[in-house]
Amino acid sequence: MKRFEEVKDLILSLEGDFEKFYDKENQAAGTRVRKGMQELKNLAQEIRIEVQEIKNKA
Repeated sequence: MKRFEEVKDLILSLEGDFEKFYDKENQAAGTRVRKGMQELKNLAQEIRIEVQEIKNKA
């Protein structure tokens, strides 16, 4: 569940930058959104590998 909390925290931390980028067209916020989404992708991949390892042990 720790990993799930990490995903939620990351998404919530990006909320302000999403609003700034889409609503106020702040380009710097867009850069932060892209960086955050890359982190989310990497975290998701780590979780997929972890789940597969646990599943294979059972």
